[in-house]
Amino acid sequence: MQLLGSLEETLEHSVTLLRLMLESVSVVCVVCGFAAAIRCVVIGCRSRSFPFLEVRLRFGSWLALALEFQLGSDVLSTTIAPSFQALGKLGAIAIIRTFLNYFLTQELEVEQRLKEQKKTKTDKIK
Repeated sequence: MQLLGSLEETLEHSVTLLRLMLESVSVVCVVCGFAAAIRCVVIGCRSRSFPFLEVRLRFGSWLALALEFQLGSDVLSTTIAPSFQALGKLGAIAIIRTFLNYFLTQELEVEQRLKEQKKTKTDKIK
């Protein structure tokens, strides 16, 4: 019985550490996305046009990646959830993040198509 308790405690510590790592990677993704967006704005301002679409695509891609890591963290949290109430909260958060990620991905795909159409029109003019 004592061995089982020790294994359970080790699993909880391991999952907590892995959750922290996933959440840290998620934060790094948001910071990288912010840096990429700022870089895009600076480059765009030098050329006298604000690259709104490009900024949204870059930052949105990083946010989608960050949400994936957050969702992974939520899945791990369910393995050590101490109560049904905590499990329900984590489930709700996971569902919200999944929907956010889905709609963000859809929006990014539409904007990517718009960017490609714009580039095609520019190429035809040349």
